[in-house]
Amino acid sequence: MKKMPLVFAVAAIIAADMSRAQAQSPNSQARGVGPVPSSMSYVPNAGLFAGLGGSFNSVNFGNQSIYAVGTSNVYQGSTLTSSGSAAGPANIYVSSETTLAPAVQGGYFQKFSGTDWLWGGKFSYSYLGTTSTVRNALLPQAGSFTATGTNVVTPFTGNAVVRSFQTNIEHQMSFVPFVGRAFERSFVYVGAGPTLSRVRTNLNGLIGFADVNGGPTDVSGAPINLTSANWVFGGTAVVGATYFLDRSWFLDFSYAYGMTGNQTASFSSPFTNPNGSNGSTITGTLVGTSAGKVITQGVTASINKAF
Repeated sequence: MKKMPLVFAVAAIIAADMSRAQAQSPNSQARGVGPVPSSMSYVPNAGLFAGLGGSFNSVNFGNQSIYAVGTSNVYQGSTLTSSGSAAGPANIYVSSETTLAPAVQGGYFQKFSGTDWLWGGKFSYSYLGTTSTVRNALLPQAGSFTATGTNVVTPFTGNAVVRSFQTNIEHQMSFVPFVGRAFERSFVYVGAGPTLSRVRTNLNGLIGFADVNGGPTDVSGAPINLTSANWVFGGTAVVGATYFLDRSWFLDFSYAYGMTGNQTASFSSPFTNPNGSNGSTITGTLVGTSAGKVITQGVTASINKAF
């Protein structure tokens, strides 16, 4: 993500505000420039605030760790002829996505008595609604089956094929305590705090294949769609700057870097395949988990009112 325009904008605001403050310092009186009374400062000593804005975000879904297990029972008519299972881990790299998102925030700030330093905290909410998709993902597996009434174990390998593996982050909330430094018309701040994000994983078109009889055999039958969604905690660090249009309204510009905790999604579905080899019917289950973290970076601009 290109953050330089924001950095230059924030630096320009701070430099201009520091220049004004310097020009109005007691030393400037000796040069014939009168200071502005403290009552004329645009930054209140304390205030609640609320604001609306938007953000440009980069969402990195990174590497998703998958573990899949399939079990099966093969019937000829009503007679059980064999039972088996297969399992295995896999890693799926999910690409990064960018998105524009609406944002709301609210909070409080207060200057330390007799200084231009301040403290505060803000709550932010953004609807990211971003999805990254991997087509035709392969989940390698190894297993075995045993013919009914025997102790003969026949090993085999195979793949579970996911036609569309999707990872999605929807809602993201954060609470960030911060400290900062006030100038005449602005203050700059840094902070860090917890996040809460809604993350969803979809496995669309899942089919289990086993390599038996010299080629891949469709074990599970018709494609199955699975989904899992969770709220997951994480953390974020924020740096920002404000610019007061008057004593009530101000602009807020910030950059945030956040990371969710390791989100684990669980999947489970039974299947029935009436079209097994040699006229057989196959029943069983497809079970699995996926786990991964989501890294978000966002540049947010908002207009706020202080109360």
